Amino acid sequence: MKDISVSIQTTNNPTIVKFVHTTSTTNGSYEYSNIDEAKNSPLAQQLFHLPFVKKVFISANFIAIERYDIIEWNDIQEEVKEQIESYLSNGEAIFTTDEKSSKKVAIEIYAESTPNPSVMKFVANKMLVSQTFEFKNIDDAKDAPLAIELFKLPFIKEVFISENYVSITKFDIAEWSDVANETRSFIREYIAKGNTIISEKYVKKKTTSTVTSTEELDEISLQIISILDEYVKPAVASDGGNIQFESYDEDNKTVHVILQGACSGCPSSTVTLKNGIEAMLKDMIPNKIESVIAING
Repeated sequence: MKDISVSIQTTNNPTIVKFVHTTSTTNGSYEYSNIDEAKNSPLAQQLFHLPFVKKVFISANFIAIERYDIIEWNDIQEEVKEQIESYLSNGEAIFTTDEKSSKKVAIEIYAESTPNPSVMKFVANKMLVSQTFEFKNIDDAKDAPLAIELFKLPFIKEVFISENYVSITKFDIAEWSDVANETRSFIREYIAKGNTIISEKYVKKKTTSTVTSTEELDEISLQIISILDEYVKPAVASDGGNIQFESYDEDNKTVHVILQGACSGCPSSTVTLKNGIEAMLKDMIPNKIESVIAING
């Protein structure tokens, strides 16, 4: 029996939860809409026997499940986690035949503009990664093959990869009207070939680091993180960016956050920060917050 642990991660879609695990299940990404489609995956078949399971998505280091509206995830996610953890720990087969014969996701990528004119958001119809990653240059991207390839395009300045999209910051030498289609086609072809997006080793390293740092935080900091995750991140993600808690100074009652992706360097982010996030934190954590200061990632 293997010692495999599974953690639960929510997504921007309340009907979908990801079960992130500490092993590698596949080199590609596979989506099943019913038990018949899952004939080559015993794990997916087993999950479809749960009456609330609508879709199953299997990737290298996580299994995502979309539920029907008959039940809430809070009521059943721990049981599903234990079931997946037990299955993987017992070393049972994820695929009974060559996984290439399983239903591979047909990749679609569409481009969305963002409030930041330098940034374009390229959204996929599948999950790409289980957390966020930001790369300022090609040296930062040594463990991210997709980002490395993107940096080879001369107009790309920064790359931000989130659950189901890639936000790209361009240099001023190019206009998105001239290079958006080229970039979209490049990303779609790269993902469709089943190429690695982020190395498994780097994902595990970042996950471990995040868990450790969270365990060391004080109660107010944990409250701030919870509020940002629930009320702010979904809205920010829709604009191709991310907000990340950096620190809380109890003496000065000051919160520092990091803006990433399309939010980094965006003129409208400062207004949003002061008028929205700062006011929300002051209201939800009375007498503990005086100001919120943003650091561009």
